[in-house]
Amino acid sequence: MKKKIRVAAGQGFWGDLLDAPVRQVEGGPIDYLMLDYLAEVTMSIMQKQRSRDPNTGYAKDFIPLMKQILPACVERNIRVTANAGGVNVEGCADAVREVARETGLAGKLRIGIVTGDDIMSNLDELLGRGIKLRNMETGEPLVTVRDRIQSANAYLGAWPMVEALNGGARIVITGRATDTGLTLAPIIHEFGWVPDDWNRLAAGTIAGHIIECGAQASGGNCQYDWRSIPDLADVGFPIAEAAPDGTFVITKHEGTGGCVTIPSIKEQLVYEMGDPHEYITPDCVADFTTVHLEDAGPNRVRVYGVQGRSATEFLKVSISYSAGFKAVGTLVYSWPDAYEKAQVGGKILRARLDRLGLEFDEVLTEFVGVNATHGALAGEPPTDIPEVQLRVGVRSENSGAVERFTKEIAPLILTGPPGVTGFAGGRPKVEEIVAYWPALIPKEEIKPKVQLIEA
Repeated sequence: MKKKIRVAAGQGFWGDLLDAPVRQVEGGPIDYLMLDYLAEVTMSIMQKQRSRDPNTGYAKDFIPLMKQILPACVERNIRVTANAGGVNVEGCADAVREVARETGLAGKLRIGIVTGDDIMSNLDELLGRGIKLRNMETGEPLVTVRDRIQSANAYLGAWPMVEALNGGARIVITGRATDTGLTLAPIIHEFGWVPDDWNRLAAGTIAGHIIECGAQASGGNCQYDWRSIPDLADVGFPIAEAAPDGTFVITKHEGTGGCVTIPSIKEQLVYEMGDPHEYITPDCVADFTTVHLEDAGPNRVRVYGVQGRSATEFLKVSISYSAGFKAVGTLVYSWPDAYEKAQVGGKILRARLDRLGLEFDEVLTEFVGVNATHGALAGEPPTDIPEVQLRVGVRSENSGAVERFTKEIAPLILTGPPGVTGFAGGRPKVEEIVAYWPALIPKEEIKPKVQLIEA
């Protein structure tokens, strides 16, 4: 058994720094590269892509990345876990296999494929058997939005990925797996942890939580003393250096920007934490109140003392559905009286919408530069604000009403208050609203499938 392994974060979301994984592979020793591409809304985007082209539906950025780093990963014995498969895991794996052939690596690596998270095709069967998939926030049964559902995926945990790694997979590609599982799986595989070792599983889960958002744990988006964080243009992504006993150190490659400090780790820990006593995953329940942090040297924070409890009998399901249409328009008003002008402009626009008889589920007016971020907590603004952006958004089930709204912003330039300095982005576009429906499903209803293919 190894004394430690290094799991490096390479992507915190689909659209993160393209060269971050390359720099993780080339910047120093690592054993695993973890790539997290999926957010809740991403699955619906991928479903739409695949409906137009059955060969799509996965994170396309993953393929040119693998072409760039795969030879180095093979040479340096670096293994990859990625949820880049989206709603077409097999298609993603086929594309990676083609990359292996193009780079002269055919027959030299094995790809693990984890599926079973996508439950779109058997939703009606589940509902018919009384599994209501109630919204975790409202209690409503899923049947109320059944005709508008775009995607439905259960969050798989680490163990199917562990199976793929145990089978010799160099690259493991999943669909909707937990962000934490992408890190936990390599640690379980290397150290032989068992399914009821709750404290160690909780520790590996927290390691995954800390690095799942990429550089957010190594100085990016860090509020604490942010002016002193060095060279964010060259920010180093975090690495979890894990030990068999469940302790680990968060660090980054030497010579990179950013920082790994106790404050930077604390800020990431509270990200999407919820109840600190019960951070629930498919693999365990982690107690964040038991986390201990200590400075272990420059850009090194040791994490220890983590405790966990047994996993629940359910998996979380991420469901997306169509929820009408929206459009957002903006105008910028300049000094003098910028805020007052923006307020009057907003009132004029609302009066014209009322005169047209347009009905909206919501009309939201914000004043960027005054109170759009903090609302009433911003207090009274100074009278000499140099510029204010009027931002108005509407939402409706009626796309026609939203389309008509988009034509009412530009006329304000010549028929409203003076000092308009910008019609940002041109006429607003009507966009479909994709809403999020979180639900729970008994674990026995989900059957993960693991395949191993030779490149």
